[in-house]
Amino acid sequence: MTTAVTNTQNSQAAEIYSALNVTRETGTATEDIQNRFLTLLTAQLKNQDPTSPMDSAQMTSQLAQISTVDGIERLNDTLQKMLGSTTDAQAMQAAALVGRGVLVPGSALQLVEGSAVGALELSGPADQVTVAIKDASGLVQRTINLGALSAGVHGFSWDGMNDGGAPVVDGSYSMSIAAEQGGKSVTANALALGMVSSITRAGQGMAVNVGSLGAFTLADIREIL
Repeated sequence: MTTAVTNTQNSQAAEIYSALNVTRETGTATEDIQNRFLTLLTAQLKNQDPTSPMDSAQMTSQLAQISTVDGIERLNDTLQKMLGSTTDAQAMQAAALVGRGVLVPGSALQLVEGSAVGALELSGPADQVTVAIKDASGLVQRTINLGALSAGVHGFSWDGMNDGGAPVVDGSYSMSIAAEQGGKSVTANALALGMVSSITRAGQGMAVNVGSLGAFTLADIREIL
């Protein structure tokens, strides 16, 4: 009798072991885990002791865990597809900017034929805004008083004259912005004007190349001219 029971147990163990090592062609690691689990579960149910059946709560917990893993994997796949679609949309949007003028963060100011155009961005309203234009040596050549401005992006022009009323040579200059509201400083950022020459893929997004100003993301562009 003992020998018969032992043979039966060995037979059950062999069947379960065989179930664990079934080779299946699967699409993902999660599907492989599911197939192995269900094969093992079937073998266990088939060979369980009627007087001591499997714990249904534990079985339900295992099924729930596998379902959670499968759901996470499907969610990741969906997010990857959405990310790919977003990147493609950004590429189309960025491509339309090639050859267009844009305002991006930067203090560069180019004087060409006695004329230059720059811009600034204020975080809040200011009752006094001034722009200091400096040469390559850092010396202030012209201070422009823009008066009171509201929050947002504002452009300005420079006629190429210094504070003494004499024209300066064409070339590269820089600018710094100072803004106040009621005697308190207001955050002000200089914006440089450049032309988009090309676009490149950068990580999960697109980079816009703006000539000598460098590469910027679409979010860096403050205004398209």
